[in-house]
Amino acid sequence: MKKCIKNGRGKNKALEMSRSFLFWLGLAFLFFSSCREKNTLEDDFKPTPYQIDIPFGFPTKLNIPEDNPMTVEGVKLGRFLFYDGRLSGRTHPDSLMSCATCHRQERSFEAGVDHPDFPGGFPHGLSGVQTHHVMLPMINLAWNLNGYGWSGFLYPENEMPYFRNIEDFVRLAVMAKDEIDGDTSRTKALIQSIPGYPELFRKAFGSEQVTFTNIGKAIAQFVRTLISANSRFDKYMKGEVQLSQSELNGYVLFTTEEGADCFHCHGGFGNPLFTTHLFYNNGKDSLFTDPMDRFLVTQDPMDRGAYKATTLRNIELTGPYMHDGRFATLEEVIGFYSQGLKPSPSVSPLMHHINDGGIQLTPSEKEDLLNFIKTLRDDEFLSNPDFAKPDKFPDED
Repeated sequence: MKKCIKNGRGKNKALEMSRSFLFWLGLAFLFFSSCREKNTLEDDFKPTPYQIDIPFGFPTKLNIPEDNPMTVEGVKLGRFLFYDGRLSGRTHPDSLMSCATCHRQERSFEAGVDHPDFPGGFPHGLSGVQTHHVMLPMINLAWNLNGYGWSGFLYPENEMPYFRNIEDFVRLAVMAKDEIDGDTSRTKALIQSIPGYPELFRKAFGSEQVTFTNIGKAIAQFVRTLISANSRFDKYMKGEVQLSQSELNGYVLFTTEEGADCFHCHGGFGNPLFTTHLFYNNGKDSLFTDPMDRFLVTQDPMDRGAYKATTLRNIELTGPYMHDGRFATLEEVIGFYSQGLKPSPSVSPLMHHINDGGIQLTPSEKEDLLNFIKTLRDDEFLSNPDFAKPDKFPDED
């Protein structure tokens, strides 16, 4: 009897060992299978690196997130999405809205005062709600290391949800009531259903599954290619053309404190971006009621009334001017800095002429300064076919 029990226990132990062996063998099979599948995916997914050529004199440090490297396939996909009105998640012609609805290439990717749907250049979303501020141009943003938007609330290092970089700007634009007024789930479902797009996502990100994260990444890659560096002033700096005497006089005014004193905020002398990408109270007002100035981000009282110093590249085409579009022309802007400054406790210390009400330019100096600023217009950028609307969308091939 004991022998039978002993034999039974031996058989059970052997059975348990056999089952244990099969269990671990199965896990090992699954592990190695998954490794083979992963390696197959990695072997198949080889996007082509996209190299940004640093223009003459430009900084070498770029704002490109580690989790979204530039690729040829990503830029191509992003260009389609930038111009596709179905980004709104809707299909009716009167409810389509894309990034390009407001960001027009011929206006340096801003709306412009001549936008057919936005009188005066002040956009509104599909809901009819007007944007809180006028637009900033999408130009040379790969070099922006100090926050996006007029107040910088889209900041690479902050902890606010979604608001870290250009990628997150896409999410904000789709969701905001004063912009596309859409739903990210509806958008990605619609893009997933459009023939041609899943394959483009596979080539760009390794999977045909459309995610809104990858939509944002692709559009951000395209936006980072929007580089302007071939204006008449750039050609002058490279010795290719000569500026007029009036334009040269304006350049001197631009880059000197005793002149127009523009360079502290807008660069130009050793700063070809023509912006510091920083935020200043430039003396527009004495009292501040806008809840979306730089104070929103920093909670520093000295940032009340402070806004982004926008780039002056192509500024001739990007009116209206200032965060609230109060000036329709560059002549008005120059007149403001010359005679219209208003003091306040938080005015920037770089506004050296605040106590005089402005820099007090003469009419001829105003003309010279304006003529110099117009040398920053880059017609090649405004007509570059690589930045334009594609001839066909993926489902039209």
